[in-house]
Amino acid sequence: MKPKKMIVAGIMSGTSADGMDVALCSIGPSAAGKPRVKLIGASEFPYPQAVRQIVLAAMDAKSMPVADLSRLHWRLGELYAEAVQNTARLYGTRVDLVGSHGQTIYHQGVASKYLGSETRCTWQIGEASVIAEKLSIPVVSDFRPADLAAGGQGAPLVPMLDYVLFRSEKISRVLQNLGGIANMTAIPAGATTDDVLAFDSGPSNMVIDACMARLFNKPFDRNGAVARRGIVYPKVLERFLADPYFSTLPPKSCGREDFGEAFVERFISVSRRLKARDEDIVATATALTARSILDAYQKFVWSHLGQKAPLARHVEYVVGGGGVRNPSLMAMLRDGLEPLGVKVRSTDEFGIPTQAKEAVAFALLAWLTWHGLSGNVPSATGAARSVILGRITRA
Repeated sequence: MKPKKMIVAGIMSGTSADGMDVALCSIGPSAAGKPRVKLIGASEFPYPQAVRQIVLAAMDAKSMPVADLSRLHWRLGELYAEAVQNTARLYGTRVDLVGSHGQTIYHQGVASKYLGSETRCTWQIGEASVIAEKLSIPVVSDFRPADLAAGGQGAPLVPMLDYVLFRSEKISRVLQNLGGIANMTAIPAGATTDDVLAFDSGPSNMVIDACMARLFNKPFDRNGAVARRGIVYPKVLERFLADPYFSTLPPKSCGREDFGEAFVERFISVSRRLKARDEDIVATATALTARSILDAYQKFVWSHLGQKAPLARHVEYVVGGGGVRNPSLMAMLRDGLEPLGVKVRSTDEFGIPTQAKEAVAFALLAWLTWHGLSGNVPSATGAARSVILGRITRA
């Protein structure tokens, strides 16, 4: 199918499980060969509290009735359809195609023995047939399995958008997403897609939010105020930075299976044994996010960029995601990066609201899938080859 210009709605609900981000994009071919992506508008929709509680339970549960999982799968499809409908109405535009990431409730990018075979798997829920039926337009969903089947981790998938929007001939850029999980994409100056390095560095808001929920009965640390009152406990920090995930070489991906309820329980328990106050625990959790990102940059990214950008002044660190709204976290990142000569910027400066970038990414991936074009970046996911992502559900 010859690529054509379309209005595509991308829907993203991440590991923070706080709600849905919808991005309406005009996407079409360009003379340069890369798709041209223009954001029309974006909206955020929080999950109803009861829905969020069930989503979190599904993500961390060792067991949950199959009936509840099935009902949640269909209910999320309804919520996604409503979110797209409301956003299209708000911006007064039609929608030709929907790209729905779905809600990840389990992701295992590294194989382990199961029923006599080495198995990797991923599962995103939110019934695409419901979305297609309610909106009367086709939906692309289930983006991750094709990459996983081709030997990749099934994540991260945002690097395709990072490459399309942020690649530069003269400037090396690192795209840092601060969602529930922190993931980074390193694009050397003048890079091809084969030069892109991307991976999950560890938790971003996930551990901070869980500490806030357990210690302060609040969903997140608004404006980083609690962390600002606290003291970072170095012994706790070093103990948890010793987790094997942080030293594992990319490609790698993680989720609540790695940094969910069990991890947070240990984190709080160890902190309390050292007499940390509640605000100290939140401050240390914030420092864990910042340090794991900074360590990953120095261990894995800088040498990669150094192949084509030996001078730090040619590196821009472009940050997006909900964590941008946490001044305490952002201050820690700037304190670690700016002495290296790295310029910290926001995706807002490039016309992409910080919260909307991942939704824009899945709009782009849906457009690529609709036109039979590959959407993964094998150098980022570890896949053996480029593949067409997702499945199409027609209205």
